[in-house]
Amino acid sequence: MIAITGGKVLTITGGTIEGGTVLIDGGKITAVGAGIPIPPGAEVIDAKGKWVTPGLIDAHSHLAVFGEPSLPATADGNERTDPNTAQVRGRDALNPQDPAIPKVVAGGVTCVYTGPGSANIIGGTGMVVKLRGQTAEEMIIPGTEAMKMALGENPKRVYGEGQKKLPATRMGNAAVLRNALVEAQNYKNKIERAKAEAAKEGKEPKLPDRNLKHEALCRVLDGEIQARIHCHRADDIMTAINIAEEFGLDYVLEHCTEGYKIPEVLGARKVAATIGPLLMGPAKHEIWDTTLENPGILARAGVKVAIQADTSSATKWLPIQVGLAIRHGMDEQEAFRAVTINAAEIIRVADRVGSLEPGKDADIVIWNGHPFSNFTRAEKVFIDGVRVYEIGESEAKYPAPKLF
Repeated sequence: MIAITGGKVLTITGGTIEGGTVLIDGGKITAVGAGIPIPPGAEVIDAKGKWVTPGLIDAHSHLAVFGEPSLPATADGNERTDPNTAQVRGRDALNPQDPAIPKVVAGGVTCVYTGPGSANIIGGTGMVVKLRGQTAEEMIIPGTEAMKMALGENPKRVYGEGQKKLPATRMGNAAVLRNALVEAQNYKNKIERAKAEAAKEGKEPKLPDRNLKHEALCRVLDGEIQARIHCHRADDIMTAINIAEEFGLDYVLEHCTEGYKIPEVLGARKVAATIGPLLMGPAKHEIWDTTLENPGILARAGVKVAIQADTSSATKWLPIQVGLAIRHGMDEQEAFRAVTINAAEIIRVADRVGSLEPGKDADIVIWNGHPFSNFTRAEKVFIDGVRVYEIGESEAKYPAPKLF
């Protein structure tokens, strides 16, 4: 058992406890509060003068899928061979030995949603991973798959410009997405009709040949998995919403860079959005109008906001991006939620992570100052109750972040 004592404990969902204690046993949080008795034999970690928070969560990442260093040999995040690659799975590219992982853990991030990029209209499934383990199976939280979709410039560039085929316009983007969903609907309806007819006749149904693309999209149509839709410009955001509503999808807006231009529309729909990366410059036309005020504006409008780093080793700067959002008008409490419980709810793992509560996974970070200050470092990081990173003596021996 481990007892973290004396720190400023930010539970996220149950307030802040000055001089609080967090008890860990068997990989789970067993108690959180003030004046909690320390069980005999517990390892006591003095956190006096420190901040204690849940491990941070990046709800939109490509960590350990895009690969580092960024070379053709590690470029496994975009299957640029067809606008619809719904059948591909991010788990089949996940590299637990990616050198970016320990750097990100040292930044206080313990869990990410990672997966394919935005080259294709439909890019395949991603998943939620804990940043520990030696195999993909150890890292992945089961049942957390979601389908990557993308609108805007990227598919146009890859296919219209690069391969001279559909989609070459935003009209083409929307058409490819709608057509893929209709084909999946037809596939699903054909199976249902075959089963119904066979049941009437008391026979085994004669089903169509398996189609992995359609099967994957049927899971989206059924609401079993989310549609994670990449969209920067306000018109692309509305296209994403219109198509999602047309097909009744459970969806998340990814980036939502110009969401601040239509906050009332997004707030009225109570959408969820992962916003960022906030440090990006005007690398392409559709992000020229980015603003650091976006997360605060959308949160105040009623959007469920998560702040994302979107990348690999640079995910270690996620806390600083949250600090910038606060500096530019986001409520501090809501900013903490944006990389903890909001992110956990968006990626459907709030029953396990995102707050310090008894029964949840012991993903915990001890900070030597305000977590979102650029003067602060994560001193100790725990994932599932195991100390996976620590500065101090180990730092002198291992200049680079080290996983125990």
